[in-house]
Amino acid sequence: AMEDVCARFVSQKISKTRWRPLPAAALQPPDLFATGSWDNEDNRISIWSVGDLGNVGLNGEYQGEPQLLCDIRHNGDVMDMQFLDQERIVVASSTGTVTVFRHHQNNQTLSANQRWEKAHYHVDQDASCGGAACTGVICNNPEIVTVGEDGRINLFRADQKDAVRTIDNADSSTLHAVTFLRTTEILTVNSIGQLKIWDLRQQRNEPSQIFSLTGDRVPLHCVDRHPNQQHIVATGGQDGMLSIWDIRQGTMPVSLLNAHEAEMWEVHFHPSNPDHLFTCSEDGSLWHWDTSTDVSEKPSFFHQGGRSTTYFSHNTINQSVVSAWLSNDPTKDRMEITNLIPNQTLSVNSLDILGPCLVYGTDAEAIYVNRQLFA
Repeated sequence: AMEDVCARFVSQKISKTRWRPLPAAALQPPDLFATGSWDNEDNRISIWSVGDLGNVGLNGEYQGEPQLLCDIRHNGDVMDMQFLDQERIVVASSTGTVTVFRHHQNNQTLSANQRWEKAHYHVDQDASCGGAACTGVICNNPEIVTVGEDGRINLFRADQKDAVRTIDNADSSTLHAVTFLRTTEILTVNSIGQLKIWDLRQQRNEPSQIFSLTGDRVPLHCVDRHPNQQHIVATGGQDGMLSIWDIRQGTMPVSLLNAHEAEMWEVHFHPSNPDHLFTCSEDGSLWHWDTSTDVSEKPSFFHQGGRSTTYFSHNTINQSVVSAWLSNDPTKDRMEITNLIPNQTLSVNSLDILGPCLVYGTDAEAIYVNRQLFA
């Protein structure tokens, strides 16, 4: 379905792409997204509109590439980026600084709304150099959690000047990513293949649980939690493997799935259809993993035209009770895996999905939008 994809060349390497969240009751597809760049002279945070919805081609496909609404300079590489709400975006920098940018929709400008200088640092926060990359950020408005190369975890609150909480030596290795498990618990992944759960209500600076990949200590780069079943977590790492974990049991992954040929940079469950999962990699691929049990049970927005698909045979057990992700070998039961970009060569650094829409960014200095993901 490559013909549904609009590309926009942007003369900067894109490290992060994020859809602006939709208001709770919204029925329309997402219309705005943000990007952050890296490894350029002058890195930028940009806000884009998805293109001209009015122009529909002969086959019902959208026309028009994404349009730049506004952008602003960013100091350092953009390491991570999350929307805090409809207007504000939290950005993690390779300099260790965390900035909240505000998108002013009345006049289409971006401004720095709040900044935590050197939220992450190696030696001492006041040293002139000394910043350590802030590698990951996650938001649950008004709370913002950041992790970094310095093994530190910060809990900030929007509009408060000082950190609410800092766990200084949370990890002796680099923390690469963080997600909320629930409002008071976060989960981090690190460069020696460990997942750690932190209970923010506890004053102790130790994790409440530690999980690890057996043997090789392969660095984990990304993590996402299943939106409805909070005990199911997916991670991806340097070896391109996808690991699925059930944090209620054991300390090892439930399944390890051979995926990409190089580092997996991001993994995301579809926020409203978590039988679908998406991963992207340094090897230039972006995979759609589909464990939905029965075509006829798919939600309505899958019914736009029929794509012929081969399915693995599957057991007839009631998968809606047992998440397909937790079966011993999901691929055996049923899983359809599609590479959405068959001949890309450079790294796909970031992806985001909302409703029927996918946005991804690459080192080929391009952003791509597919608004008919399930057509």
